[in-house]
Amino acid sequence: MPQRIFLVIISPMRRTYALLALFLLALACRMPVLSPAPTATWTPLPPTLTETLPPPTLTPLPTLTFTPTSPPPTATSTLAATLAVPDNAFSLQYHPDGGLYVGDLVSLSVISAPGMELSEASVTAQVDDSSQTLATFDFGSWGIGGRSQATLIWGWDTRGLSTGEHTLTFTVQPQGYSWAETVTLLSAESLPPRQATAQWASRQTACCVIHYITNTAVERDIDTLAAMVEQQAQEAIGQMGIGFSDPIVINILPRLLGHGGFAADEISVSYLDRNYAANSWDMVVHHEMAHILDGRSGGDLRPSLLVEGLAVYLAGGHYKPEPLMLRAAALLEERLNMYLPLAPLADDFYASQHEIGYLEGGALVQFLVETYGWEAFSGFYRDIHPADSGSQAEAMDAALQAHFGFGLDELESDFLAALQAQPDDPVWREDVRLTVRYFDLLRRYQELLDPSAYFRTAWLLDTRQMRERGIVADYLRHPSAPNNLALETLFIASSHYLATFHFAEAETYLDAVSMVLDAYQQGATDPLSVHPLAADHLAISLAVREAGYEVEGIWMGGDEAYVLASGQELLLIELHLVRTAGGWQVQ
Repeated sequence: MPQRIFLVIISPMRRTYALLALFLLALACRMPVLSPAPTATWTPLPPTLTETLPPPTLTPLPTLTFTPTSPPPTATSTLAATLAVPDNAFSLQYHPDGGLYVGDLVSLSVISAPGMELSEASVTAQVDDSSQTLATFDFGSWGIGGRSQATLIWGWDTRGLSTGEHTLTFTVQPQGYSWAETVTLLSAESLPPRQATAQWASRQTACCVIHYITNTAVERDIDTLAAMVEQQAQEAIGQMGIGFSDPIVINILPRLLGHGGFAADEISVSYLDRNYAANSWDMVVHHEMAHILDGRSGGDLRPSLLVEGLAVYLAGGHYKPEPLMLRAAALLEERLNMYLPLAPLADDFYASQHEIGYLEGGALVQFLVETYGWEAFSGFYRDIHPADSGSQAEAMDAALQAHFGFGLDELESDFLAALQAQPDDPVWREDVRLTVRYFDLLRRYQELLDPSAYFRTAWLLDTRQMRERGIVADYLRHPSAPNNLALETLFIASSHYLATFHFAEAETYLDAVSMVLDAYQQGATDPLSVHPLAADHLAISLAVREAGYEVEGIWMGGDEAYVLASGQELLLIELHLVRTAGGWQVQ
């Protein structure tokens, strides 16, 4: 293996990121010349504390001490209509993902096609013996997307059942639709050992109670993560001017849901080695902490545009540190022509393009704070009240009139003028364009191949109940077939090129992802064969799995590849592969 140069990592980034730096140095001679960084300067607001954590270090794993195994089989189901059911009227999801095993508490989601009127309807599920009813559960709205589905959470207890096929029969009343599915339960003994013994654990810090699942990357890195959580809490306290009356509860999940972070009464953030959302973990934590403190600070109506904008502003960016006004200026009509007018954005924020909405919200809050001061902004923000029409834009307009003497249209005019005054930097234009494309493709991937992760209908449960009942599978398992690994590592490679301003290379990887997803939707039998990069990532993922590891990241250079991989002991190692006449081989 070529000699490696080690970097000193200044900030306490994840161990994964430290390893990525090592791999990228090893490939430096193959990479194109770095495009010049943007010349514009900015001061992230508010200021951050000095980071003092030591850098994580790589502990090499010289040899394997276990026998490579095949990937776990997945559960199968076969749909067979027993009465007339309209074509594509219903789809069904089982949880947890990644196969169902004897002993699981299984959840069922019966999803109706758009346009069906099922507000008064319910589903009855029966198992094997049609005289034995499992449960009856009602259709309702699920997630911020408001998807129509009937959801039975942990309602099928498979403890004590036999391994193999079981028949589930579903009936929708009062319509009378009925169909059956055959579901295969895998043996409890075939569950991977780390999953079989995983359980909830906790760590207390000055600010927070951190809950996590053992036998995961979270447990491996919990000391560093706990220190980062505490640092972000102290920064957020300083920014908002209030402390935590009660400890913040943070659930660190070992699978990606949405873009990696959610906040309600508790915070849930994703942490895993193959994080294809490629966000800055400490910024996600800061963003969600801002939501908690914001909610505790009061306000009759806090419009979504400003709620998310405030969290982006306080974190210093959305997924990464960013100059909000400069990047928002790239959206203007004469630049990328992607700007979303404020009134419709405020009224339908979460249905709008995600990255554009958050960027505009963050830049708008920054503009208000820098123009009128924090106290004036806070006074306006905490004094917004619902409009009779239900329009958040109208509510904002009334509060602006009361506090500043002008409405939303005048604010937007001034905001656009401030954006027009920003330099038209082609680097930031391309960065914004590709960021939007990256996450649009990410969400498309989730809808097709990781639907529990899709942010508008993410499989987010009552984590307090999960802890009390010892349920871990819903957050421990996620799709990990070779095709998933190949696509997720394509995303990760693209994210590196995007972060280092290698835009052409980033787009090449996104092109590969896009072509594969097109092939999936067209029903191709071998969708990853449509692009050579995708085919290589699939072949490398299979070679690494045969060697007894799971791929977490792939960096290719000609006929060589460097792979970040995890083994049975959760230690991250680097593998070197070469392309031979017989395919990719681990060296």
